Amino acid sequence: MAQVSKDMTIAEAISIDQGIIPILMSKGMHCIGCPSSQVETLEEAAFVHGMESDGLVNAINEYLATKE
Repeated sequence: MAQVSKDMTIAEAISIDQGIIPILMSKGMHCIGCPSSQVETLEEAAFVHGMESDGLVNAINEYLATKE
């Protein structure tokens, strides 16, 4: 089963499954095409957007689990 971790970049996470994009967007992360998405980790992005990275990673991994 594919999973993401908080130390993955946004771009790495999206490369696993582009269905992650709506999850990020719903959390206020509209930086999908932004150059920082290539180097910013999910943890860093969560911090910048004022949220806990564990909640974000859990939401993404719950989505990925439905893809099995």
